[in-house]
Amino acid sequence: MDRRKFLKCVALTGCSLALGKKFKYLAPADASERYDLVVAHGTGKSPSLITKAAIDTFGGIRKFISRGDIVVIKPNIGWDRLPEQAANTNPEVVATVVKLCFEAGAKKVKVFDRTVNDPRRCYKQSGIADAVSPLGAELHYIDERRFSDISIKGQVLKSWPLYRDVFEADKIINVPIAKHHGLAKLTMAMKNWMGIMGGERGRIHQKIGESLADICLVVKPTLTVLDAVRILTANGPQGGSLNDVKRIDTIVVSADQVAVDSYGATLFGMKGSDLSYVKAGAAIGIGTMDLSKLKIKTLNV
Repeated sequence: MDRRKFLKCVALTGCSLALGKKFKYLAPADASERYDLVVAHGTGKSPSLITKAAIDTFGGIRKFISRGDIVVIKPNIGWDRLPEQAANTNPEVVATVVKLCFEAGAKKVKVFDRTVNDPRRCYKQSGIADAVSPLGAELHYIDERRFSDISIKGQVLKSWPLYRDVFEADKIINVPIAKHHGLAKLTMAMKNWMGIMGGERGRIHQKIGESLADICLVVKPTLTVLDAVRILTANGPQGGSLNDVKRIDTIVVSADQVAVDSYGATLFGMKGSDLSYVKAGAAIGIGTMDLSKLKIKTLNV
């Protein structure tokens, strides 16, 4: 190699290294590094750091969110509880997802939930209102006029009033918390959609597994980010006692909500097949319950 070619090669290599460092999370993942599900652990690390690491490893937010997108982020904000009580999605996790969406060029990010307790107290006590409002997200209470009857044609539900903002968005990101539930055993990704259901939601309790799977036929998130920073191990879904809370500093990310819930079950010493809605979802082809069929990446942050 002559001197001119050598210098050119060095210059190009230097530029590549500089760009690779500066745009570390913009480069498309190599085919060998594409996963069905990513699990990030970060004992003692901030929820924000763990969340970002999980999403980056899954391909980065720009793989899912494009410039100009209107994005709905659906956390669990159902209860008048503090973050330490693990009844609602961790506010730092929600804020991180909001921030990443804006960094990817989202035009608008909406955050909401149909709460069980008073929405003003839920939004405030959960810490989510204070975490996302300064970032520019539209945080609003549910407007009952914005429920529309949506055709589902499912196993149990043929139609149901669902929140229109979800269907009017370009992208949907489901950000549930992993916790115990007295009726459903656990509530994570699929059950989090009860927060966009209008009407008498209690009517689905008799066949909750099939009903939740039916909702997932029409509500298809772009991405699911499961908050398992703190998990509620008993007396859910509302909780209250810190004795029921276990901190495991974990975030699970996938585009497959059935897979997320199946993996989430293992955090409680269970299997996906122990949850009626996971079995029902897998049976009708919404996602994959069998974890052995998935390419799973586990990382320590």
